[in-house]
Amino acid sequence: MSQADVIFKKMCEDILEHGTDNKGEDIRPHWDDGMPAYTLARFGVVNRYDLSAEFPVLTFRKIAFKTCIDELFWIWQRQSENIHELKGHIWDSWADNTGSIGKAYGYQQAKRHFYTDVNEDSLYKAFGGLAGTNGHIYAEKVTRDGRDGFLMTQLDKAIYDLKITPFSRRILVTMWNPEEQYEMHLAPCAYEMTFMVTKDESTDGLVLNGILNQRSNDLLAAGNWNVVQYSVLIYLLAHICGMKAGEFVHVIGNAHIYDRHIEIIKELIKRPQYPAPKFQIIRDVKDFYDFTVDDLTLSDYEFGPQVKDIPIAV
Repeated sequence: MSQADVIFKKMCEDILEHGTDNKGEDIRPHWDDGMPAYTLARFGVVNRYDLSAEFPVLTFRKIAFKTCIDELFWIWQRQSENIHELKGHIWDSWADNTGSIGKAYGYQQAKRHFYTDVNEDSLYKAFGGLAGTNGHIYAEKVTRDGRDGFLMTQLDKAIYDLKITPFSRRILVTMWNPEEQYEMHLAPCAYEMTFMVTKDESTDGLVLNGILNQRSNDLLAAGNWNVVQYSVLIYLLAHICGMKAGEFVHVIGNAHIYDRHIEIIKELIKRPQYPAPKFQIIRDVKDFYDFTVDDLTLSDYEFGPQVKDIPIAV
């Protein structure tokens, strides 16, 4: 059976038995009919997945892998905040009449910041230049307040550090920006990745591990969805940095089951479980921005019936 199924079932059972019920409280989320969307929730849930052992996708139900990864690329690779550049429709309820979800997710990823702990020789070593053949600009040399440095996105700085100073304790990417939250249609739920490189004791090769910090997680709609996405992110970054994928740690501030999801969850976690499928990167891509959804495959993926028409609280 899949470790993702085991972890998900245990987490849901714990919430169903011990979760805090906010029924009757003054809450923000609501259903399409205007009724409050109450939850059972647990605080500070931490789940660990060994990516070197298996790919952590649910088999209770089918996870739409390509749609899931398209959303990951929408945020981390295309750095977009517009739903017209996204195949799925889960963000439709938060978009304005132009398709924008505001200054959230991809908008924060696209912002470039001033770094002084970068040098041009190392940039060429990490990326082969200041810009890629696909037109993506990794770094721009500038001077601020009399100091030389480079403008880079947080992700490009993280890739740079993974390649040049892999044992740094400062390799992270955050989308939690208090200054611009009033311009976000929804504050980021999965908001920060922290990376740590370790060594494989048997080969002395480098291993990439990551922690996803998530303030809020709707377990039926997005519980395993986010696990799949950020596990794939670790696999992809490990691939372009010449490392192996290690451990993915998922830290959830508020893990919840909505009131209208409870019976669906109870039925779901009683279903048969199947072995985890095999994840593979089928093209030897060197640049993160060159990956496509078609470069990634899941084989031998057995799963139960799809859960359709899940009500989404907004």
